[in-house]
Amino acid sequence: MQGKTVLVTGSAGGIGRFTARTFAEAGANLVLADVRALDTTAEQLRALDCDPLLVKADVGNEDDVRHMIAQALDRFGHVDVHVNNAGIATHGAWEARWPCIRDMEKSFFDRVMNTNLGGTMLCTKHVLPSMEERRSGHIINLYGGGRPESSGSAVYVTSKEAIRVFTRYVAEEEREFDVCMLAVTPGGAIATEQAPEEVRAKMPGVESVENRFVLAAQAGMDLTGQTLTLVNGQLVPC
Repeated sequence: MQGKTVLVTGSAGGIGRFTARTFAEAGANLVLADVRALDTTAEQLRALDCDPLLVKADVGNEDDVRHMIAQALDRFGHVDVHVNNAGIATHGAWEARWPCIRDMEKSFFDRVMNTNLGGTMLCTKHVLPSMEERRSGHIINLYGGGRPESSGSAVYVTSKEAIRVFTRYVAEEEREFDVCMLAVTPGGAIATEQAPEEVRAKMPGVESVENRFVLAAQAGMDLTGQTLTLVNGQLVPC
């Protein structure tokens, strides 16, 4: 990844922060984007001799996304890898459950869909022109499933299944430009740093993600459009 520029949305914490670190360790230039403060992530990366560009951006706001991509191009000249990680995750094991659809406000449904699916669409839309011009690039979308019996997860899983389909179809649109579109699963439920200590003691942490996104950033065009997970250190379709 030496000399490559990687943009990771939702990188203020959790999977995004860990993923940014794996790219920094691989030698990439980093652009970090989030609606939250990025100071902690930036401090960790600077300890790895990485000087990231920090951008405050709401991926559901097109003006923010347009500005984010413009800043990345102005600083580094190109974006080689864009990781669509930002999203509103479904309730964790330590949180109050989201409402069932019969009880859900339309505004809540719209907010989750606009951030998860809409944000993926907007970031993809605005990073593609520069990738097409260079006829090179990887767009990696975070995919996560769920269980139907898990009450309150319908809107989250719906947004993620839509991202999986979105990935497959846009991959075909971009095949002629050699832009590789992938959906990558983090490998299951993960307890982030926001989870209580007793929960983190029982569930896998963000380190279980390993280097799957770095591997995805090096995937060949033969995998474009697919949904991948990590098994024994290798990315495989799922």
